[in-house]
Order: sequence, then C-alpha cells, then structure tokens
Amino acid sequence: MTDLSTTWLGLKLRNPIVVSSSSLTGSLDKLKEAEAAGVGGVVLKSIFEEQLTLEAQEIESKLQAGAGFQEATSSYFADIPMDYGPADYLKLIGDAKKGLKIPVVASINCISAGSWSEYAKKIEGAGADAIELNLYFLPTDPKRSGGDIEKVYLDVVHDVRKRTRLPISVKLHPFLTSIPHMVARIAEAGANGVTLFNRFYQPNFDVDKLEIANTLQLSRPEDALLPLRWIAILYGRVKVDFAATSGIHDGRAVVKMILAGASVTQVASVIFKHKTQHVGEMLRELEGWMKEKEYASVADFRGMLSQKSNPDPAAFERAQYIKTLVGHD
Repeated sequence: MTDLSTTWLGLKLRNPIVVSSSSLTGSLDKLKEAEAAGVGGVVLKSIFEEQLTLEAQEIESKLQAGAGFQEATSSYFADIPMDYGPADYLKLIGDAKKGLKIPVVASINCISAGSWSEYAKKIEGAGADAIELNLYFLPTDPKRSGGDIEKVYLDVVHDVRKRTRLPISVKLHPFLTSIPHMVARIAEAGANGVTLFNRFYQPNFDVDKLEIANTLQLSRPEDALLPLRWIAILYGRVKVDFAATSGIHDGRAVVKMILAGASVTQVASVIFKHKTQHVGEMLRELEGWMKEKEYASVADFRGMLSQKSNPDPAAFERAQYIKTLVGHD
C-alpha cells in the first residue's frame, strides 16, 4: 500500500499537500471543505501585526495615541476591511481544532518584533499545532542595509520563540543577499522550519484613473522553479523542515518538491482556479507516480535530487547555468 504520509514541524500529516494561508482557510466551513477534499493540513488565514497592535476597530484612535506608528500612516490602515480581530482569530483556531482532524497551523503576518508577540502564547492556548511567521517587510529606506533588515527578521523569530513552545515555520521571500545564510540563522534563532517562498505583492498603475491598482496575481506553474532550486540546495545542509509554496499546481509539482527535500507543499492559487476537488487529482497523480517508480512511501524519495551530497553546490549551479545557455540555439 502506498504511504503518502509525511512529517512537518513534528506533526504527522496524511499527505504532503497543505492549503496555504489565504481566504481559503479563513472560516470553519472552508476549512472543513479542504479537509474533505483530502489535504494533509491547513495554514489559517493570517492575522496581521497591525491588528494585534492596534485592534481592528480602533486603528485611528490608537495611531493618534502613539501606538508605534506615525500619525500620517493612519489613513493607510483606516479603510482596510478586517475580517476579524485578535479574539475572533483565537476562536477560529479553537473551532478549527474541534472541527478538524488534520493539523491546524496559525499564521501571523508581521514586520517587526514587539509587544504583539505575546499573542503567540494565546495562539498556543487556543490549541494551534504550530505557527507560521509570514515575514512581509518591504525595505524602502535607502539608508537601511541588508544586515539591518535581516536583524529585524531574526528579532521576530527570537521574540516569538521565547513566548511559545509551538513549532515555528518562517515564511521568507527570495529577495535576500544570501538565502542559505539567512535560513541557517533563522534555524539558530529557534525556528523549526522555513516556507519558501513568500511572493511580494506587486503593485500596478491604472493609467486611466491615475492611481495604484491593487490586484492579486495568482501563481503560475513556472513559479515553482524558484523554491525547487533553493530547497534542493539547502536540504540536508540546514536542520529545518522545508515547506514549498508558489506554483504548485499538480501532483507532479508535488513530486518535484519532495525530490528536492520538501516535507510539505503549500497550495492556494490552484484551488482558486480549480476548486478544492483538484486536490484529489493531485493526490492521485502523486500516488500514481510513486507506484510507477515503486516507492512505498514519500520518505523513500525525499531529497533524492537535492544537493545534499554535492561537495560544491555553487560550482554545480554555475555549470548548469553555462550548460543551459551554451546548449540553447
């Protein structure tokens, strides 16, 4: 019998497909729908640091009272529709744990360390199985160095690690000077896993209305190549569990990520496109490939195409780069 189960952040999952943090995981009904479709786990829709520090209904007044933001920024947050506040989020965690049998991972979308991190204790108390820290901080100040930005990230991990015993995965973006070094330092700071990669929101301009157009771009299958590459490089070199996200649209993409070394794959865009029943098709593809290759379990081929045993990954990557360009007519 084919064993699709996997272990991620110390949690046992029935298979490596996890619904990533999104509106798909923002209500108990949607969570139950995902579980019924066959996913191995869920990452709840994020609660934002701004909600924790300002309280959704009091953003304007607390900003003016000096809650850590400049008063001029109040207009940026005042008209944002918040689905729930901190208490509502804890209730969602509790309801999910009571209503589901699969692991439930809470998500905090954050940009800094601070008093909000005390909330991690409450997440633990509400029953979450783990926390994913979604570090979404876009550097805009030319005077801040890469080292300054990395310190912000590490401070967040240190702070949350001190306040909870829950497993922590850190969701990183790919725009770092040294991804391997940063992943290693995050592991040293106490993280149990990393999720590669967060996709930064890319603004567009409406040239007719002369304003910013806020649009969410769904991932494409080719987006999977970026996490595939870095997980294959890092697997076995840094002692963390890897979750792959972005561009995973079918079962063969799941296979590729596991071959690279991923413990789980996170999906969202493909469900937005094809609804939750597509998960079943992905699982059938995964299982069919395993039977064809005669693998009894996911663990049998995890990391098989990683660079774990490669003594010089940089030289290997350089050689592949040159080979691709030279061989292209």
